[in-house]
Amino acid sequence: MIVVTGGAGFIGSAFVWKLNREGIEDIVIVDRLGTKDKWKNLVNRRFAEFIHRDDFLPLVCEDRVPFAVSAIIHMGACSATTERNADFLWQNNYEYTRSLAQWAVKHGVRFIYASSAATYGDGSQGFSDDHDKIASLRPINMYGYSKQVFDLWVLKNSLEDKIAGIKFFNVFGPNEYHKEDMTSVIFKAYHQIKETGKVRLFKSYKPEYPDGGQLRDFVYVKDCIQTMWWLLQNPSASGIFNLGTGKARSWNDLISAVFASLKLKPNIEYIPMPEGLRNQYQYFTEAKMDKLKAAGCPAAFSSLEDSVGDYIVNYLQKADPHWER
Repeated sequence: MIVVTGGAGFIGSAFVWKLNREGIEDIVIVDRLGTKDKWKNLVNRRFAEFIHRDDFLPLVCEDRVPFAVSAIIHMGACSATTERNADFLWQNNYEYTRSLAQWAVKHGVRFIYASSAATYGDGSQGFSDDHDKIASLRPINMYGYSKQVFDLWVLKNSLEDKIAGIKFFNVFGPNEYHKEDMTSVIFKAYHQIKETGKVRLFKSYKPEYPDGGQLRDFVYVKDCIQTMWWLLQNPSASGIFNLGTGKARSWNDLISAVFASLKLKPNIEYIPMPEGLRNQYQYFTEAKMDKLKAAGCPAAFSSLEDSVGDYIVNYLQKADPHWER
């Protein structure tokens, strides 16, 4: 069995789609569905079993998982950068991940987990995924710190040769719909345009960046799951890797691509950024992709314009915007 935690979530359900496409259905999905529409991400998927995340942890900690496991793809976490409950993030994102990793290493099971570009903080330390630079990173929100702590635990326990971590940059694409405030700006912009004909972006508070000129490494989830599949197929490729396109683009570029996909001229309004976000806002992110390429990964990334166009035309404009069978 391949265990996919967060398998009903955004990236997790996308990876289950990839597994299904490869003819794999011996999948155990571990997640918590709650009261949102996350369950809809599972409707088109094929898997052997669903286990609630709270029921799976005791099976791991007590070493009584009742089925053979070939890999754990650990995408389950709270990904809200605005979450303020530090105790919850510590337990959910760090301690839970540590328990799964310890079990996987003990049993020789391939373990691939989600880290985050939020570990890079304001970017002043750069965006290199070299292991010897990770300790110098200073995240600017608790979510990023919860991911950083686990990355450091991996290195402290010399597990970088046994497991693979992925520092995801700004991922967007199908099945993010349940994320509410944490959905991508593309998803939000599409609906703003449909409702008002324009898109609102935050003003810049740094003179070197014009309004809408803040830069991010936007990466399509379809490209991410191709890299994840390669990591699953190549267990010798271990360590902590960036996953982005390696090319930063502006918010203005992103929104222009959304309008272009709808065959409309850009109409952007710049609004004040909430006070609570100004001290933890990333003005620039750009993945350094040398290490993943050196590991042999043939990662190829669609252009921003093509990715946005595919997302909007083939998903958001469809009656059912979820991943197809």
